[in-house]
Amino acid sequence: MSYMPRSLWLRALLGIPLLALIGGLLWWRGPDWNVVYHAFDLVNWAWVAFALGLNLISVLLRSLAWKLTIDQALEPPQPSFTQVFSAFSVGMLGNAVLPGRIGELARVAVLRRHLPRGRGASGTLVGTVFAHRLFDVPAALLLILYVALTAKVPHWAITSLVIVSIMGAVLFTVAFVTARRHHRPIDGARSLRQLLSMARQGLAVMRSPWPALGAILLQCAGWVLQLFAVYVSMRAFDLHVSMAAAGLVLLLMNVATIFPLWPGNIGLLQAAVALPLVQYGVPYSVGFAYALVLQVIEMSVGVGVGLIFLAREGLSFASLRDMPEESESPAADEDEETHPPERRRARARVPG
Repeated sequence: MSYMPRSLWLRALLGIPLLALIGGLLWWRGPDWNVVYHAFDLVNWAWVAFALGLNLISVLLRSLAWKLTIDQALEPPQPSFTQVFSAFSVGMLGNAVLPGRIGELARVAVLRRHLPRGRGASGTLVGTVFAHRLFDVPAALLLILYVALTAKVPHWAITSLVIVSIMGAVLFTVAFVTARRHHRPIDGARSLRQLLSMARQGLAVMRSPWPALGAILLQCAGWVLQLFAVYVSMRAFDLHVSMAAAGLVLLLMNVATIFPLWPGNIGLLQAAVALPLVQYGVPYSVGFAYALVLQVIEMSVGVGVGLIFLAREGLSFASLRDMPEESESPAADEDEETHPPERRRARARVPG
């Protein structure tokens, strides 16, 4: 059950005080806004366009990794890459404009529309999303190792990186063990047993070494392209810093957006990027301006491509917030799977 008001105007009114508070804090404790404004005077927008292209290719590779994960979890007929990319793009849009990682469930709801009814695929697709996100862990750990050995990591960031590394490694190990174990049936409601079984089926790729390796390599390639996009964006601002600094920025960007407190965590992300760049001789206000453009590059791919595929799916922006509710319950899938339409109609004609 959702306790958020359904009226768009009421939600906007409730969000205004939060936005005003964030804006006030940024103005009061933020950078020198005059320096931020003039930092854009000499930006080389060709480098920005190049970074956008790198991010788009990164998204394509990540979508292909999810497709490999789905193919191991679902029986034929499986969704096409176009359908998977469409759902993934709508999910990125949801993550960019709504708080709480709603996009992860939105992509499940979109892709489920393309699957035959009665397959009970909702829980399985949620499992594939979880597995797909876990395949980020090896790439993130490699990047953390590279940054730890080569970059000037601020003391306040070390604790965060250690915690994230431990959490990622534990989650990956637990998922790997869970996927390979044969569980006994769980006592309780049938829908709960079915949901857990389907979610575990979504981790099926972890029982297949080659597809799992392919998905991990694709995710790693996506991270590498994002790393180059961050570095290229620095060239746009004429920031002569090392690739290690770009790796540090990419890591802290991801840490700052793990828990979306508001759309994009705008302000928090800029501070997380600008502060470590001070150690590389980049003025805080210039680093803040750079982080604004970097976030626009990251979000514009998700928002732009996401809006295109949202329209292609015949969905409205207002329906985006309702998609998680559609994907959370397997009840409809269970009813379709247990009682196909023909059987339910026949049963309805039997008296008594």
